[in-house]
Order: sequence, then C-alpha cells, then structure tokens
Amino acid sequence: MGEERVKLADDNEQVQNFMKHVFRDLRALKTMLEDDWFETDTIRIGAEQELCMVDPHGKVFPRSMEVLEALGEGNYTTEFARFNLEINMEPLEFTGNSLSQMEHNLHKDVEHVRETVREMGGDILLTGILPTIRKMDVDIKNLTPLQRYEALCEAINRLRGKEFELRIQGMDELLMRFDSPLLEACNTGFQVHLQVKPDEFVNRYNIAQAVTAPVLACAVNSPVLFGKRLWAETRVALFHQSIDTRQVGEHLRDSSPRVTFGNQWLEDSILDIYKEDISRYRVMLSAEVEEEVEQLMKEGKAPKLMALNVHNSSVYRWNRPCYGVGNGKPHLRIENRIFPSGPTVVDEVANAAFWLGLLNGFEDEYADITQELDFDDARMNFFAASKLGLDTKFVWTGDRKITAVDLIKEELIPIAKHGLQKADINKSDIDTYLGVIGDRVDSAQTGSYWVVKSYGNLIKKGNREQTLSAITNAMIKNQKKGEPAHKWGLAKIEDMEHWKPSKLMVEEFMTTDLFTVRKDDILEFVANLLDWRRIRYVPVEDDHKHLVGLITMRKVLREYTKVVNEDEEASINQTVDDIMEQNPVTIHPEASIMEAMEIMQDQKIGCLPVVKNSRLVGVITEDNFMNITRRLLQVLANDKNKDNEKD
Repeated sequence: MGEERVKLADDNEQVQNFMKHVFRDLRALKTMLEDDWFETDTIRIGAEQELCMVDPHGKVFPRSMEVLEALGEGNYTTEFARFNLEINMEPLEFTGNSLSQMEHNLHKDVEHVRETVREMGGDILLTGILPTIRKMDVDIKNLTPLQRYEALCEAINRLRGKEFELRIQGMDELLMRFDSPLLEACNTGFQVHLQVKPDEFVNRYNIAQAVTAPVLACAVNSPVLFGKRLWAETRVALFHQSIDTRQVGEHLRDSSPRVTFGNQWLEDSILDIYKEDISRYRVMLSAEVEEEVEQLMKEGKAPKLMALNVHNSSVYRWNRPCYGVGNGKPHLRIENRIFPSGPTVVDEVANAAFWLGLLNGFEDEYADITQELDFDDARMNFFAASKLGLDTKFVWTGDRKITAVDLIKEELIPIAKHGLQKADINKSDIDTYLGVIGDRVDSAQTGSYWVVKSYGNLIKKGNREQTLSAITNAMIKNQKKGEPAHKWGLAKIEDMEHWKPSKLMVEEFMTTDLFTVRKDDILEFVANLLDWRRIRYVPVEDDHKHLVGLITMRKVLREYTKVVNEDEEASINQTVDDIMEQNPVTIHPEASIMEAMEIMQDQKIGCLPVVKNSRLVGVITEDNFMNITRRLLQVLANDKNKDNEKD
C-alpha cells in the first residue's frame, strides 16, 4: 500500500532534508539488524491484488473513488488510474492451509468488489493488461486525484520530459508517442510477499532473482497492448519504458533504469540494496516525516522508517526488499512484483504457491545459487521469459541450456513441493496448486497463449475492436466460473453479448494496415494496388505521412477508359497528382462512429481518411460499416434467441 503523505520534492532544501531522514532510517535499520530486533519465530505471507474496472462494453470504468466509498471498510485502496483498484490481503502464517485460506480470502474480497462495481453499472477483470484499453484511456484526466499520484507524475515529467516514445516489438510492433506517465496504469499485477529472517535474507533474495524467469514463464498473462500482440508478458516492457526517467546520452556511460531487475547478486545484507538505490537513484519523491526514529528506538519501539520506505517505493525492482512493522515487531519481506493479475484467483494462488515453495526449498538443492548460475544469465532469462513465456529456452545451472517446460516440470515443481512440505503446508493445498502449474505447463495454455490464440481466430471473422471486446468479455465470464485458464475454451465472437457499436470511436474500427501512394507515382502502380490488395480507395501522402489526397477506383477506371477510347499517350503518362482528389474530407480518430456515418452520408463519399496531428493514421470505408452491421445483427439475433429460450 502506498504512503498517502508522499509529495513532490520542490527544492534543494527539501531534497537535502529528506535525504537526511533517509540516512537516519538506514542507520536505524542497521542498528536493528545488528541487535536482533526482527521477528523470526513466525513466517508470514501476503498479497496485493490489483484489478481493472470495466463498463458493460469491456472498456475502462473510471470510477474508483465512488467505488471505494461504496465498498466501505476493508483493505481496499486506489491505484494510479481511476479505472484500477487494489485489495491488500491480510498476512497469513506460512503453514497449514494458508494457501487455500489465501484463495478463500481473495475470492471473498474480489466478489465484494465485483458486486459493488456491478451495482454501479460496471464489472471487474483480473488481467495484466486490459485488452480493450485505448490510448485515450491513459490520458491524465484518468489520474486518481490524490497528492501522491500527482506528485509521481510531476516527478517523472521533470526527470524525463513530457513526451516520450513507446517501442515494443513482438508478433506485432507498437511504436507510439506519449505525453503522460499514466501509461504505467495499463499494468495490473498480483504481488506476493514472503517474510524472511534477516540471516536468511541474502540467500533467499538471490534465489528469488534466479527463479524469477521460470516462474514468470508459466504465469504470463499480458500479451496485448493497444490491439498489438507484443511480449508474452508485455507488462515488463511497458513498465520499463513508462517509468524510465533516463535521457538519451553517451552510450559509453552505464545508466540503470528505475524499473530494474538489478545489477548483481546480493552479497552481504539487505542494506546493500538500500545503499545501491540511494547511490544510483536521486530522490524523486519526498514526504512530511514526523517520526522521531532515535527517540522511538531509545524507548525500544520499532520505527516505521517512512523516509527509507518512500525512497524504496520509487525504485521499482521486480523483486523488492521490504521493511515493515507488525504487532510492534519489525520484519523483512521479499515482494514478488512479476506476477500479472489473473487469469483467475486459483491461477494466482498457484503462481504464489510455486514461487513460495521454490524460495523455501531451493537452498536444499542449491546451497548458494550464485555459485551455480551467472547473474547475467538470470537477468537474460527474465527478459527472455517476458517475451516468450513457456517457449523460452533458459541458460541454467552448470551453463546448461534447458527449455522452460523441462525445467519447470522436471526440476522446479519437485523443489517447490519440497519447499511447501518444509513449511508444513497441507498436502491437499500442495497437490491442488502445484497441480495447476503442472497441468498448465502440460497443456502449454498460459493466459497469454489463450489471448493470442483467441485473437488469431477472431480477427479472421471481425475487426480488431470486435476481437478485443470478445476476448475481454470471455475473460470476465471465465473468471466468474473460476476454472484455471488452462481449461478455458477459446473466446468466441458470440462472447460480445453486450456489444453496442453506437459507443464506438473511429480509432476502434478504422483500418490501420494502410496502402498509400505518393503524388508522383504512376497510375499503373495505383491500379495494381487496387487489384492486388482488393481495395477501392488509396490515400495519397507525402514523405512525412501528411495526407495530401485520395484516389478512388472509379477515378482510375475512368482514366483507363480514356486509354481505350481517347488519348492513350496522354493517360499513360499521367501520375497520381493528375487525378487525385485534393483536400479530401477527413475525421479525427477520437470522433464517434455516428459522426463518421453522418459525414459520409452528407458528403456522399465512401471513404473517410482518419487524420491526427495532420498525419494519416487510418481510413474508414463502407466495408467497415458493413462489418459492424453484420456483427450487430448477429448480437441482436443471439439476444432474441436467449429471450425465446427464457420464454
């Protein structure tokens, strides 16, 4: 849970003052470690559940503040954007039925949120990235109106500048320009916490780093962003780029991003991580620190170390060290931040069980992983798993090359089982959750695989917006059923049961795979484009993507008629510039479908180029409307059949 009193460090005096508090907290932590203040007799686990809120059409439902008020008492809190929420689970003792108890508690809280949101006209979805999210949804207007989020936005803008590019290459390619750090709000995760004894922290943290890649490989659930199929876990690439405050500079100088896997194995103490973060990353946020740390420690009371925790929260390690106080006793935790939200609660708890078992059992197989695996290989494995999921081939201990499937099934599940048994976890819990991991790996159907496979089938029958709506609605329905994702059938076009095209925006149904020509191209090239690509309109643009004209099939046919009947020489020598329609009517991508229809009817035109910032970004033709009409008729027919069945 974020610190509510966080604010922007406005001037050097505030930064200097805050840094003094950070150093004071670090000294206090060192003293507490040396004097054995920490809780060691009980080991607890915890989790944070982030989720998306969606409207009946599967689009964002930005009403978190109203929903929070309606939820009442509980561990519910805001997230960066108005369309996300977070549930902070109560810690559980890591033994007995704690895993099934975690699943029970999650179901209970998730259902409470779902019922509350439904009463307000929306629904919820557990997913790493909402498939239907649009660029307009991450506009700053959807920032949660709290000081800490405003301060974070301002701090990132100051360090990086307001405009930046997002580049992610996967099956498709995403190249976009952004002006808002709210882009990070596309990500929703399921964070798992494990309490660790101080003398075991170094080894456990290194184990967490080593197993991050294989654990992520079987948990991936975020393959689509803005309609593009990218990495198996696109959250990783998106988070790295959306919070990256570095400037392009001299390539010879190393510079670590604030979202980081780390730079080396941990050697001596948790203090080394805090020291590295203080050394590498300037203060981005500050806070009104009122805690009298020295006085509290003189009284034998554990301080909260607010300044250190605020700075720690502005460095985004995928395995984050945490300091906390519970029941008056300080403790240390490792927070796993790699898991995406969803696909179901049982999938999430299975992911948690796999990770927790590995952290508790790994040292019995590998006493010191740093002697068996090179750190650079662990880091490379992490990014490879983010891109490929279960299709990854890892570099593992002893410099072996091994597939994710073989590593997980043959080596890691047995280690995780041993680790859970060591913690006296009930056999039924072990069998249930590690069974989900084993079956998922056997079927090769992760959440990401299901989305990509569904997308591939659906896009052949409809446009991108319809495909993403069907996938989102199918995810919601499957989550309510509760079956783990490896048992889901692929999404069907009939899953768009609440689909209403009157709410569509132009950018959601326009054609974006464009074939264009230049003014000086010959007409034979245009004629071949029309024939080969089976299109009737070809936009004309300049070298900077500015729309300068439009050519229709009718115009080209008219010119070829002249070739046959009139002046053959004159027509053959003509170029696009001679026959194109100059200054064609255009529309903005954020206009509504109704506006587009009215313009095309009023102007009696069959093609409407879509232009943003004077550059061509898409086209709308009669074919787009025919496709929408066909799908709408199918939805209406399905609704009527359901009504008849009820009668």
